[in-house]
Amino acid sequence: MNFHIKSIEKLIDLSIKEDIAQGDITTNNIIPENSTAIAQIVSKTYGVIAGMPLAEIIFKKLDKNISFKQLFADGENVEPKNVLAEISGSYRAILSGERLALNFLQRMSGIATETQKYVKAIENYKTKILDTRKTIPGFRILDKYAVKTGGGTNHRFGLYDMVMIKDNHIKVAGSITNAVKQIKKNIKQNIKIEVETTNLEEVKEALNANADIIMLDNMSIDIMKQAVKIINHKSLSEASGNMSLDKVKEVAATGVDFISVGALTHSVKAMDISLNIK
Repeated sequence: MNFHIKSIEKLIDLSIKEDIAQGDITTNNIIPENSTAIAQIVSKTYGVIAGMPLAEIIFKKLDKNISFKQLFADGENVEPKNVLAEISGSYRAILSGERLALNFLQRMSGIATETQKYVKAIENYKTKILDTRKTIPGFRILDKYAVKTGGGTNHRFGLYDMVMIKDNHIKVAGSITNAVKQIKKNIKQNIKIEVETTNLEEVKEALNANADIIMLDNMSIDIMKQAVKIINHKSLSEASGNMSLDKVKEVAATGVDFISVGALTHSVKAMDISLNIK
């Protein structure tokens, strides 16, 4: 994984506490304490795998002696019935960790799979697919990792690492120009400034204010084309608003630099993956 495990340690521990708490009363009262088993994690559909190292960490937190043999790496495409990993060791730990590991793996692989569909849909254009902040609270680092695994590009991580001036900010500031000026007085020069626009007049104003990125929010394809011509590579452009797989190719054809897609994370379908005891 391209982030330090310590950054998600709390999330894993919280998940274990939430699901297992004082103990798995079903497993612990049926499975003898010292019994062992061999299990396989199996894909039941086509998709892109993401989160395999996380699954291994979960099982090893429940029993450090468990063997976890990863057969597919994150970012690889899989088919139905592919064995993704083989697990051997404590029968209790395997059963207790099953749902936790699959919850992470299925969601992350679902995001990676959906992202790859969007990326492939516009592969003949220079446009990049961006994620958003529409993530499950606490899961953002994993959601964004899954987007990258599927070939997408990460937008800002949070409210602290990039300026995004939206309609409600502009209302208070009085104008796009005022909002950008106010921001530039108070931030470091290396922080990018993005401005949300909804019409061509706002695009021109954001461009004159020297915004680094101009968001074209919920614009028609025709207006978007005109906006891209106005911007003319003086700033970067980002299309946003109700993006879908059916629409994304037509949007990319306008020449925008980025397309942000909230659906990658806010309503993604989990990939169908199971764990079977051999």
